Amino acid sequence: MSRPKTIRTILCLAAVAIPLFVLAEEKVDLSIINRIKTEAFENSKVMDHMFYLTDVNGPRLTGSPNYKAAADWIVKRMTEYGMAAKEEKWGPFGRGWANKHFEAHLIEPQYQPLIGVPLAWTAGTDGTVTGEPMLVTIRTDADFEKYKGKLKGKIVMQQAAKEIAMQMTVPGRRYTDAELTEEAIAQVGRPTFGPRAPGGQFGQQQPPATPEEARQRREEQRKFQEKLSAFLKDEGALVLLSYGYNGDGGTVFASSGGTYDPKKPVALTAVALTPEHYNRIARLMQHKIPVKLAFNIQNQFYDDNQDSVNVIAEIPGGRKKDEIVMLGAHLDSWHGGTGATDNAAGSAVMMEAIRILKALNLPMDRTVRMGLWGGEEEGLLGSRAYVKEHFGDRETMKLAGEHSKLAGYFNYDNGTGKIRGIYLQGNDMVRPIFESWMAPFKDLGATTITIRNTGGTDHQSFDAVGLPGFQFIQDPMEYNSRTHHSNMDVYDRIQAGDLMQASAIIATFVYNTAMRDEMLPRKPLPKPQPARRGGASTE
Repeated sequence: MSRPKTIRTILCLAAVAIPLFVLAEEKVDLSIINRIKTEAFENSKVMDHMFYLTDVNGPRLTGSPNYKAAADWIVKRMTEYGMAAKEEKWGPFGRGWANKHFEAHLIEPQYQPLIGVPLAWTAGTDGTVTGEPMLVTIRTDADFEKYKGKLKGKIVMQQAAKEIAMQMTVPGRRYTDAELTEEAIAQVGRPTFGPRAPGGQFGQQQPPATPEEARQRREEQRKFQEKLSAFLKDEGALVLLSYGYNGDGGTVFASSGGTYDPKKPVALTAVALTPEHYNRIARLMQHKIPVKLAFNIQNQFYDDNQDSVNVIAEIPGGRKKDEIVMLGAHLDSWHGGTGATDNAAGSAVMMEAIRILKALNLPMDRTVRMGLWGGEEEGLLGSRAYVKEHFGDRETMKLAGEHSKLAGYFNYDNGTGKIRGIYLQGNDMVRPIFESWMAPFKDLGATTITIRNTGGTDHQSFDAVGLPGFQFIQDPMEYNSRTHHSNMDVYDRIQAGDLMQASAIIATFVYNTAMRDEMLPRKPLPKPQPARRGGASTE
């Protein structure tokens, strides 16, 4: 039975009035936001930060000299901006590693220089080595016996040629309005994941198994890979070849081929080639045409200092200076390129956001603290260590002194794409707050507030101990198609305007959090998460 029109009208007006009332409660100083936008777009330093983080100090593999040089430079630059800055040690991480020289050549039947990247934490060749490639199929323990005594002096290839489809679409893209609308809709009854999923699509990829099953699978794969590497070394193989998991057109995706654990043996020299070059070698072998390859790879290990550092910079607050607002990104990268989109972009944006607040000399009630993290690529190690030291232990949920003092943490780590919205990480209590804060940036494309979670980056370290930690929704651009962990992750793939937009939005969110009467609402404390082996990188 329908209600009388007057009652329906009153109820409709009430339904509209409630969110408007909540939004009206949230203070937004448009004059401050205008000043932040002006500084971000007219006096930007974000691309200068990018230059020094990439061209000068990139790549920044955790434990490498380049990582430490980048950290030193950031402390110097933040100090020049008038902030208190320092490097905060965490660890032990393990052995450092850096590639010092790389050559790869097809010698016979015709000469060709090969495009490739040596895999991290693998051995060098100790000069030039030359050998014939051999396809080796070892998938189970029973396969090892077939290759005993047959691999000495061989270049081992484990993969068949990769089928490469013609690219009929551009590799870079922005989210459409329809995709953003879909992202804003809650998916009830199942977890959702953001653009860390393969292919860069919101929430379209689900985990293939339960977390425990996935952990067991990773552990089994890790143990088998260690056994395989030891077998190949013992049998006298020279180099292990592969192709990048998603590359073509000269793009090579490469990360680790060994372990940074100093207690374990150094892995055999390993190289990822661009698939086109790998495929040529595989086809020649298939046609039984003799092939000869040559490699000269110099890799250096660093065992003298097995700790790493996070970089911290701070603007002290006023009447609530014992309370903290944090912004952060990971500073470390892989080594194929210079770590531009993953994640010098995030580090440069966070440096710029806190620089803007300092340059405008805005009085802020709470202390603003920037954290740039190491070891993210190996499993959020730097941010987890920081959270454990300052806020709480996720394994026991024993809370540290600053846990009650953190108003919120904001993270940026999905490439060069501009901000299109924010993930609430299951915390719907902040929705009306963030809607109010995001509204002044609607004209810059930031519109979407979603209850969904996203993973694979450092806000998870904060969320794991019940702190309000958030990651922004960003346009995918070329992140998963070209730059993520590849040799194309370089300065030239960065979009300056996008980083300026992100700097303005993050500076505004941090300022609003610092000035808000109350800290951001929190979800209930989670249960302890006991440590397990095999849960390495989340990227």
